[in-house]
Amino acid sequence: MKDTTIPHIPTELESIEQATLELGFSMASDRQTGALLRTLVASKPDGRVLELGTGTGLSTSWLLSGMSEEAVLESVDNDGEAVSIAERFLGHDYRVTFSVKDGLTFLKSLQGKSKFDVIFADSWPGKYNDLELALNVLNRGGFYVIDDMLPQPNWPEDHPPKVAALLNTIDALEGYHLTRLCWSTGIILVVKE
Repeated sequence: MKDTTIPHIPTELESIEQATLELGFSMASDRQTGALLRTLVASKPDGRVLELGTGTGLSTSWLLSGMSEEAVLESVDNDGEAVSIAERFLGHDYRVTFSVKDGLTFLKSLQGKSKFDVIFADSWPGKYNDLELALNVLNRGGFYVIDDMLPQPNWPEDHPPKVAALLNTIDALEGYHLTRLCWSTGIILVVKE
């Protein structure tokens, strides 16, 4: 079995990948991560999904491809140029709402108001910063997912200690179950008790 063979690619994915290359955006999630996200959201029919770090919409397309017709996705990023690509190819889908905002401000606005069944944290807010704010809006039995935990060629020199600190923080969480996957770009899958 080859773990790089991924069936059922989202319809818009190749167009988004091309636009991402043209923009020069280098922080996009890979197809393996996308396939995992699709599978996780499919386990939450009618679920509420939060994507922290829309980027150009590559992961968004995978999330949408696994969601039921009644599920909803809120996606936020502070890079309007990148989000415009996601909106161009995915904005027609009534299940997704895009916000161009600071991630921390957005997470603060959710506190005590919204809960999510799946959170994909692919930005600093809700991952390296303010993890507790993201976990506060995760439903019991919900999935919190992060990627890029294995060394990446685009990491700055000072990034490995930040990853190590995040891993230590996640490992120490109480009231959660987690699995580290040394696969794709390095995935951490956390479930709230």
